[in-house]
Amino acid sequence: MKNIIFTLITILTINTTLGQAKYLTKTGTLTFEASVPAFEDVAAKNKAVTAILNTKNGEFAALALVKAFRFKNALMEEHFNENYAESDHYPKATVRGKIENLNFNELSKTDTVKQFNGTLTFHGVTKEIKNSPISIKVEANKLILNGNFTVLVSDFNINIPKIVKNKLSDKVTITFNFELTKK
Repeated sequence: MKNIIFTLITILTINTTLGQAKYLTKTGTLTFEASVPAFEDVAAKNKAVTAILNTKNGEFAALALVKAFRFKNALMEEHFNENYAESDHYPKATVRGKIENLNFNELSKTDTVKQFNGTLTFHGVTKEIKNSPISIKVEANKLILNGNFTVLVSDFNINIPKIVKNKLSDKVTITFNFELTKK
């Protein structure tokens, strides 16, 4: 009896593992822009974002270490980490969700636009991302995902001091680029 149960569990595990095609990267790029015209650019880039996509069901997840965002000047980066993102208390930002109606067999070298629905967790707050367009294509055995979405700083309980409030937009555009390879 034990052998039968063990065999069934093994077969189910193998079928589940073989049935899922997962693509992964640890070098994804995530940028954000919160600039206001006539003032210094408020933008940063993180080139070490981990992302995974299950092509069978469209489930997607990405993780970025907040301290890995690089600004054009060190003082801005320091203020971001200490005063706004509080990256010692909230070291990670995550995106989780699903690319709707993803059919791996329909993908080609031409961008296919799909809708992404999920959540963004940043600064200890989770907010929904609804119907965000995402471009996906296959290129040299990689899946290339690109897109952007906009969030509000005020939605994430981040306090902006009055002295700089007019130099920083409440709307932040987040842009991503992931080149995922089969796991």
